[in-house]
Amino acid sequence: MSFEGRFDATAAIQAEKSMKVLFESCGHDIILDCSKLVYISSSGLRLFLGLLKNSMAKGLRLRLVGLSDDLKRVFDTTGFSQIFHL
Repeated sequence: MSFEGRFDATAAIQAEKSMKVLFESCGHDIILDCSKLVYISSSGLRLFLGLLKNSMAKGLRLRLVGLSDDLKRVFDTTGFSQIFHL
């Protein structure tokens, strides 16, 4: 799945609906393409974390690709870079 623009509280509502298929995924690792994502709020981070926990419980790997330097700083600051495969 790919993301673009701003992943703020408003976008997270729609993204959660779109990501439902990923939460239900079985047997396939998940790659989230963030190369066109320019901002992520705590709501977006919460969804990513929920998806990571769900994936790990199923024995699946979740990988984030294409993070900009700004987004990498957000992940570093929140400690998420330590738990996500970037």
